[in-house]
Amino acid sequence: MRDHAQKEDDEEINMTPMLDIVFIMLIFFIVTAVFVKEAGIEVAKPETESAIPQQNISILIGLTADNEIWINRTEVDLESVRTTVEKLHAENPKGAVAIQPDAESDATVLLKLYNAIRDAGVERVAIATELE
Repeated sequence: MRDHAQKEDDEEINMTPMLDIVFIMLIFFIVTAVFVKEAGIEVAKPETESAIPQQNISILIGLTADNEIWINRTEVDLESVRTTVEKLHAENPKGAVAIQPDAESDATVLLKLYNAIRDAGVERVAIATELE
């Protein structure tokens, strides 16, 4: 009887190394994952013949055809853009800001939005377009 019980103990598989590997892989995938930020709205971007792809965009700002401003899926008025961008830019100072204007949005609102972002201390501001 004793030999039989000892034999069953010897036949168990040690799962600890496998669980360690699974947790290490999980941590690796979480750390290397890219989180896509969205402005929170869909816009019909204006078309252009030339555009330069931008890297390291950390803040997306949407401007609708009705001149509504959206940041992180929240509508923001023009007066609050500067403080909102300052807070977000403090989290990632090396990141750039991209404005996604609708083709039907007002150019003066776009210019005021651009100036508010520059007043927030952001050096790199891009305007998103579609290539023809």
